[in-house]
Amino acid sequence: MSRVGIANLPLHTGKAPRWLFEKMVNLSDKIVELIILEQGTSELLNKLSNPFWFQAFGCVLGFDWHSSGLTTTVCGALKVALSKRKDLGIFMAGGKGKQALKTPEEINQIADAFSLNGEFLKYTSKMVAKVDNVALQDGYKLYHHTIIFTKDNNWCVIQQGLNNQNSYARRYHWLKDKTKNFTIEPHAAICSVKKENAVLDLTAKKSIKTQKSFVEFLNESTHNIERELKNIANLSMPRRHYISPQDLKSRRLINNILKISEQKPKNFESLLNTKGTGEKTVRALSLVSELVYSAPASIKDPARFSYAHGGKDGHPFPVDKKLYEETISTLKELIGKTKIENSEKIKTFKRLSEFGQLLS
Repeated sequence: MSRVGIANLPLHTGKAPRWLFEKMVNLSDKIVELIILEQGTSELLNKLSNPFWFQAFGCVLGFDWHSSGLTTTVCGALKVALSKRKDLGIFMAGGKGKQALKTPEEINQIADAFSLNGEFLKYTSKMVAKVDNVALQDGYKLYHHTIIFTKDNNWCVIQQGLNNQNSYARRYHWLKDKTKNFTIEPHAAICSVKKENAVLDLTAKKSIKTQKSFVEFLNESTHNIERELKNIANLSMPRRHYISPQDLKSRRLINNILKISEQKPKNFESLLNTKGTGEKTVRALSLVSELVYSAPASIKDPARFSYAHGGKDGHPFPVDKKLYEETISTLKELIGKTKIENSEKIKTFKRLSEFGQLLS
């Protein structure tokens, strides 16, 4: 699976003014409705998982085109719009910061109201976040997570991480149709303008052997696991390492790995789903894999470099309110025509069916 895309996302302070956010909600509602009427919910998810389309979507809505806030504000506006349009058959959970932590609760509420498979959606949300925070360690800590899903359990995820050192954000796009496996190159796209030197990518195909070595090691006896960890802690660390000797000498880290081994994970995905599997644990296991099993993980950054109404910060020009309202009105008119055309098509099909019955 190819990973493509770029989004120039320097961190900006501030937020969209209330008047603009309200317009973004209204315009996103009309754009989404038109796409669904013309092409269906699956195509909408496909578009949202495309980093280029998503960036353009944010620009059309009038947000600052090159700000990290585009992701969070566009998702926020879209979430408000979809919350008012249950008739469209598409839903959204999650958000920025503390709102992201409420994702499982929001999924439960929507699943109960519309008889959806909430457990599947919650597991998907959890695994996507775990992969981008733990299995892929590229220096960007997640602070935004949203999952958009339909009645037939189709989904896409948009989440974003923050790097405090370079003051940039990185956006991750996921799509069910392109996610055959959560742990082997699962992303529809990873978007960034900053390559990192210290990257640990356990989702790369090159890391499959590493993933298997994790499972093999954790299924060893407690005695063997503890012995190897202590031996490695006393070794002279290789130039390329994922963890410090001090970390491996920590009794807490060793005890955590021993506790995880009690669960006897069957594969790397079940390991990630095990409580206690965090960044330090995975880095320690990566070192074990490299030194004991001769299976180093990929350290290549998976992000590649390819990259209407104005913007809230005045770039490329201030938001044109009159033009914005005209666009919303035009879309309303288009949606009305599309509904009428669809209604006429249904009537035509019914007449043809009735005519066919008369002839038979």
